[in-house]
Amino acid sequence: MKQRSSAEDNAVRTPPAAIPQALNIALAFIAGSCAVALLQFVSHANHRLQILAGAVAFSYVNNTVFSLLHEAVHGVFHSSRQVNDLFGRWLAAFFPTSFSLQRLFHLGHHQRNRSPAERFDYISPGQNAFIKRAQWYGILTGLYWLLPPLSSFLYLLAPNVFSSRFFRNDEAAWSRQSGAGAMVAGIGRVRYGAASAEVLFAIAWQIALFHFLDLNFAGWALCYAGFAVNWSSLQYADHAWSELDPLRGAWNLRVNPVVRWLFLNYHHHRVHHEDPRIPWIHLGRFVNADEPRPSFWKIYLSMWKGPRPLPEET
Repeated sequence: MKQRSSAEDNAVRTPPAAIPQALNIALAFIAGSCAVALLQFVSHANHRLQILAGAVAFSYVNNTVFSLLHEAVHGVFHSSRQVNDLFGRWLAAFFPTSFSLQRLFHLGHHQRNRSPAERFDYISPGQNAFIKRAQWYGILTGLYWLLPPLSSFLYLLAPNVFSSRFFRNDEAAWSRQSGAGAMVAGIGRVRYGAASAEVLFAIAWQIALFHFLDLNFAGWALCYAGFAVNWSSLQYADHAWSELDPLRGAWNLRVNPVVRWLFLNYHHHRVHHEDPRIPWIHLGRFVNADEPRPSFWKIYLSMWKGPRPLPEET
């Protein structure tokens, strides 16, 4: 895959509408503070209902943090590259993951969207149905969330492993079918020094939260389990059963307005794929009311029936 020129990079980073950069910074501090407060609350709450309510609240607030990280990945958190990436690194520590690796994987997703490497909702002829279903229900149960932190930590310890035959060998059916090989294809372009520093910062950030807030692992794990399910479910609900097209292969989902705002319009996902330069606050203006807009819950509940056979006409 060829690298973009500086002109192409600037073109990608020039949004068609104004970036709400002051609002983004304010939301980053507000959402980050709320996430920290909820981690502390759940770790020290005495009643099960309080613990459960706090974990559910964290699962939404940390998705606001992730949505702001998503803006930074696309360079539309702030018009200044330095400010954009500075906040991106801090927001990534809440996930926790490396900002550089998240950017590589996510921008790669835009290129691979609905291709055989990311057609998780369909079982193609010759594919292993067990691997496909394991991957599918891993997404629905939140296990998918583990991949970015574990991949970042593995990259810190052994960066060359992602270029090994274990991942990149065309004969490794598991890698080809899961999309792992395609996902790590461009990892050689990531600067190891920057990415490893981000991984170390994310680890230090999480350790600092435990130390200064006196968190307990059970409370932390419950909060992040809720976030994992909430985050992971949406990551494919906005693609499942959509057109097999890289730009139009996503939905503009209907969802409760409060939830949509907490996710910073992430549910307007087709608009985002058609033009990733559009900042979150403007996405609603570009939603085509004449196109199908299924509800999030309709798509989400249908996903629990499992992946479907690839349509014959595909």
